[in-house]
This record gives sequence, structure tokens and C-alpha cells, in this order.
Amino acid sequence: MKLYHYGLFSLFMANSLPALAQQDVRDIFQQNCASCHGDNLEGGMAKSLVDKQWQYGTSDKKIFETIKNGVTEAGMPAWGSLLSDQDIRALVVYIQEKEYQAQQNELKSQVSEAGLAEFSTKEYTFSLETLAEFDSTIWAVTALPSGDILATEKQGKLWLIQPEQNGKKQVITEIKGIPEVWHRSQGGLLDVAVHPNYPKQPWVYLSYSQPSSSIGSDKEGTMTAIVRGQIVDGQWQSQQMVYSAPAKFHTRSGHHFGSRIVLHNGYVYFSVGDRGKMELAQDLSKPNGKIHRLYYDGRIPQNNPFVKQKEALPSIWSYGHRNPQGLALHPLTSDIWETEHGPRGGDEVNLIESNKNYGWPVITYGINYNGQPITDKTEMPGMEQPKHYWVPSIATGGIEFYQGKTFAKWQNNLLVTGMAKQELRRLVIRDNQVVEDEVLIKDQGRVRDVGVSPDGDILVVLNGANQTYKIVKLKVKS
Repeated sequence: MKLYHYGLFSLFMANSLPALAQQDVRDIFQQNCASCHGDNLEGGMAKSLVDKQWQYGTSDKKIFETIKNGVTEAGMPAWGSLLSDQDIRALVVYIQEKEYQAQQNELKSQVSEAGLAEFSTKEYTFSLETLAEFDSTIWAVTALPSGDILATEKQGKLWLIQPEQNGKKQVITEIKGIPEVWHRSQGGLLDVAVHPNYPKQPWVYLSYSQPSSSIGSDKEGTMTAIVRGQIVDGQWQSQQMVYSAPAKFHTRSGHHFGSRIVLHNGYVYFSVGDRGKMELAQDLSKPNGKIHRLYYDGRIPQNNPFVKQKEALPSIWSYGHRNPQGLALHPLTSDIWETEHGPRGGDEVNLIESNKNYGWPVITYGINYNGQPITDKTEMPGMEQPKHYWVPSIATGGIEFYQGKTFAKWQNNLLVTGMAKQELRRLVIRDNQVVEDEVLIKDQGRVRDVGVSPDGDILVVLNGANQTYKIVKLKVKS
């Protein structure tokens, strides 16, 4: 039995999927819109759609309504009788993508003139100082109270970086004996986090794609797992399994592991993506597409929201997630914030609360990578709205709230990574609302993760630029 909460997803599947358009959104635009707005949306008989000048509103809802209902006095026909709501929803995303691309082309020309040696933001000017370089993709970084750094290399290596200090040279040590990982596609060694009372409680937590064979199954597949251990003289010791999904939940899919970890007040919160099967995000009998909560040692808290619900997994804290690749604890409120890697458009910032449904795939601000719509719905009763979202997608990864003296004006701001757009962003949050979004770093490689050291240094993982994989820190111009 599949436990679809409130039956919403069953209704969505029954009423929406057969109506999905089979055309790429580019074809829809060329066939219906390009004759007036231009092949590249630059304008012609009608206005440009990429010059940031909007006559009838900039929001998704306003653009959708303008396309569907038309504007008679402006000669804009109503397309609602010819195009489905799904087609119109796809056009909204496509137009926003093209507008963003035009803005980025303008920004690149300005950056190429200014050079990339320094980055100037509203409050600070800084450069990037390389701390360590590696042979392949770095997935996560976290700083220890001592100032040392732990980093995960996706192919299955855990590194301890002891920076140069007091005349001693930098030392980088591979920690031996960590669990075997399923290293394919998006799978591998993923997040790393340390106990809040480290080193008094010397536990280090890892998330990774666990091979089915390691749980005694001959099935070839994998699922997100959480393990903890201790690092002693460069060795991984005292290992304890915190979360390991039964073999029946394992899949050969190499997508959407989620995998971020937050430790707080005796609980470990961790994310599991939908694993490429979007319908399972609404199914409470499956771990896919969920934020889970356990005690630090893996026991089930009896006050979790679905403990007493028949056939629901008792570890689930929230559901309806696509691929939660960022998870962070607000330093003042202790709320859990999440960034969700969307499809084509629709990356989200969410405030995670118990028993809440975050909507995927019933509602989304994105469309499929192939240009076909997923749904025309961006909101539904009983489903949470994101606090912030990006169209087009920035391909968000790790996040962290800033605390420290180095960038004191950014205190309690949320640092957000973007892989596809190669960005580090800063979000200002007031009263649980995102009120400002600033790009700090641009075009230095795929920005996978961000951390903050005890001294207030901002650590950033950069992958892929000129085949380099490195951890850098932001160095303020004096």
C-alpha cells in the first residue's frame, strides 16, 4: 500500500499528468510568441521580454495571467483557449530563464572589464585564497573548533586539513577506514558534520550513498545512509550506523540523494532526495523526498509527527521535497532552513517544520529539464510555499548561516551556493522572510558547499573550473 497523505498526489496524478504537453517549451514559444516578441525574446511587433521592463507585473502569477487572459488594449491575445495551463506555466519559466541569461551576459561584459582579482559587494571587497586542492569533486566542508577543516571527496575520501599556523606547515591527511561508498553519478561520500560538543563528544557524522551489498543484499543499488565515528590518529574508529534504509528502498538510480545533516539539541536532521522518483516524495511509507529526524545515536524520537500513523515511516519530519541539498540551523531561532535543488527553475529556500508538506511534485515553480511542464500548479491548500525561489535554477547546494567577526555586517545572514550559475549568494532573513538576495562570488567554478570557521572565515568549495577542485576562503581587503 502506498500512503499518499490526504490523497493529494493521487488526485494530481489522475487529473494532471495525462494533460501534460509533449512539446519542448522552446517550440511552444516559437510557434505562438516569436512572431511578435522575436526569436530571442528581444522584441519586434511587441515588446522585449528580456529588458527587465514589465508592463503588467513581474511575478509568476502576473506573467501567467497575462499570457492566459491577454491584454486587449495592447493587442496581446488571450492564449488560454489554445494552450493548456501546463504549457503556459512552462512559458513563464522559459521567459524568466531568457531574461536572466540576458542580464548575466551584461554582467559578464562588465566583469571582464573589471577583472576577477577582487569581488565587491555592498559591505566588503574581498579576494579568494586557496586553502587546499584535490584530484576530484569535493562535496562538503566543515570547520572544527580548533580551526582544522574536514572535507569530503565524493569518490570516497575524507580529508583532515590542518592549516598553516604558528610557523607549522599545512598538513592534509586522508582519514582511513571510512565506509565503502557507491560512487556513481551523483552518489558517493557526501556531507560531513561534527557533534555540537566536539571534541568533548568526538563524533563525526557522514552521509553517503550506501551500497546494497554492505547491508547484506545481493541487489545492486544504493540509498542515502548516515553513519558516525571518531577520528583517532588519522583512522576512522568506533563506527555506529545512525540510519540505513532496508534493501527494499534501495535503487540503482544515481540521482537525488539529498544528504545534508544538521545536529541540534540531541537530534540529527538529515535529508533524502526523491531519488529520481518524484511521486515518492508524497508517499509517507517511503524515505524518498523527506527530511528525517532521529536521536544522535539513531533511535526514533517518539514525538516525531508520524510515529503513530500506520505504515508511515516514523523517522519522517517533513515531506514533499525534491532534492534537499542544503540544511542549516538558524543561530538565533534554532529553526531548520533548507535549500531545495529544483528541476529547470524552482530552486527553493524553505523553513522546515514538523509535519509540513512542501509540495513536490504537486506544486513547483519549475519545469522538466526537457522543457516539458510538470504541473501548472505553484500553490495548493495544505502545501507550504517557499520563503524564496529562483527561476531559472541556480542549482543550489550547501548552505550555512554566518556568525563571526570577519564579516560582521553579515551576521546571521544565510550563505547559499549555486552550482550551475557558479555563485555564492547572501540572503538576509527578517521575521522568517527573505528580504535581500546578493551575489557574492560569480564564475569561479561550481560552488558546492560553504562553511564558516570559528574565526569567522568563510570557506567555499569550488569544483570544475579549469579541472581544479579546491577549498578557498574569502579574504577581506584591508
